[in-house]
Amino acid sequence: MKNNESLSGSLGVLIAAAMWGTTGTAATFAPNVSPIAIGSAAMGIGGILQALLAANLIYAFRSMIFMQSKPLLVGSVAIGIYPLAFYSSMKLIGVAAGTVITIGFAPLASALLEWIVDKKKLTMKWVVGATAGKKGTTLLCIAKSGHQHQAALTDVSNDILGTFLGLMAACTYALYSHTAHKLMQKGIAGRAVMGTLFGLGGIILFPVLLYTGAPFLESWSNAAVGIYMASVPMFLGYFFFGYGLERIPASKATTISLFEPAVATLLAVFILGEHLPALAWHGIALIVICLFVLIYPGWEKRDSQVQALK
Repeated sequence: MKNNESLSGSLGVLIAAAMWGTTGTAATFAPNVSPIAIGSAAMGIGGILQALLAANLIYAFRSMIFMQSKPLLVGSVAIGIYPLAFYSSMKLIGVAAGTVITIGFAPLASALLEWIVDKKKLTMKWVVGATAGKKGTTLLCIAKSGHQHQAALTDVSNDILGTFLGLMAACTYALYSHTAHKLMQKGIAGRAVMGTLFGLGGIILFPVLLYTGAPFLESWSNAAVGIYMASVPMFLGYFFFGYGLERIPASKATTISLFEPAVATLLAVFILGEHLPALAWHGIALIVICLFVLIYPGWEKRDSQVQALK
């Protein structure tokens, strides 16, 4: 039963990562909307929709939720910071660099959180999978950045700030994932946890959306992109992500989410007509190996045997 739950949880996160991977392609259909507006709309409106869907469960678990006010505050603030830091990082240093810093560093940040807070040791399964995924993501992003012919180098100050914001996004992603997983372990229903966290995060992001979101009203295509981003990758995506977090550790979930840049790249090739160099295909292959290692149930028994020998 434990292996079945782990497999279903991994598949839930995999579906979420696939949905998140569509955001880059979708954003190209609203070129006049800033990345910050897209991020605040997607996570803000999507978060409020999560809360509305889970309203009955939130009410049912209200006493337990109120008892966890501190972790809820930490998690919701992390959700509010994440999209602003992530999209700002990509604007300053480019999509490829911003993605590799945020998505690549998030699994390590999650593992460090579990090691420091939960005193949980890293398994061989995670180390092998995360190493393959990290290398694959790096190769993929190097290939994409190399294929984009930039006329000039970014200012050093932008590089430093963009890198810092990418690391901040990775840490906040790991933090709210870890917080959600811990709250679910306390007996609060997953949908109630995700609805509360993302509802509060959506409230935090709403003023940003009001300040930056005017371009969404300029055309039907811009509005359609905003609706899609809020309803599919964020609302449905985080629904599946929450399902996964109920069944697998946050470090494993954030590592499986390395599938996101692979999906984004493949969509750019098949929908936007971009050319994919050989180095990028190598990176995608390593990400697939990472996913196989993390999802294949046989590794669970191997890790248990190693722990028993110790």
